[in-house]
Amino acid sequence: MKKIINVVEDEKDLNELVKRYLQKEGYYVNSYLTFDEAYAHIEEPCDLWVLDIMLDDKSGFDLIEEIKMRNRDVPVIFMSARDKEFDRVIGLEKGSDDYITKPFSPKELVLRVNNIMKRIYKDGERIEIDGYEIDENQRIVYENNVPIDLTTKEFDLLMLFVRNKGTAFLREQILTKVWDENFYGSDRVVDDTLRRLRKKMPKINIQTIYGFGYRLG
Repeated sequence: MKKIINVVEDEKDLNELVKRYLQKEGYYVNSYLTFDEAYAHIEEPCDLWVLDIMLDDKSGFDLIEEIKMRNRDVPVIFMSARDKEFDRVIGLEKGSDDYITKPFSPKELVLRVNNIMKRIYKDGERIEIDGYEIDENQRIVYENNVPIDLTTKEFDLLMLFVRNKGTAFLREQILTKVWDENFYGSDRVVDDTLRRLRKKMPKINIQTIYGFGYRLG
């Protein structure tokens, strides 16, 4: 699955140039010319943001604050014509991963992007299962690139089956592996959590083995 990059740059020619180079590298790229355009898509899935610091009446610093409020782990690269130390410092303080000064070689930007992608997304790919895509590092499940809202235990339960496809588990085994061996409560919590998971992911092929437990087929 292609990684998604959002490029926010108000110079149209540079925006298109950056987009073209990143697309050649195999990324899916959304490009925006203004703060408002980017903000309108801020809730959508994204694996990396490339932000210009100077954006119409606001700035990339304003935008990174909004981005990090929604996903503090998504990486950000700043682009700026201002080679000033305090800009770099502010960017780092606000959570950026890199800073590149204009004019720059698009190839250099691509190398920086690739390095960040390799560092942040170590496996480089999403797991595909039954029509869904799982980003284990970010703990997000996607269907048609739209995230599915899973609770912590729903995701942990899903990953137990995904990592052990074809293995049958007793409820007691699932309880120990997903909750805790010291969990105090009924093993019916497994059934309840699985029911919610199946409702959110109706195509997932987790089979009920009557009188025993469950298995991902």
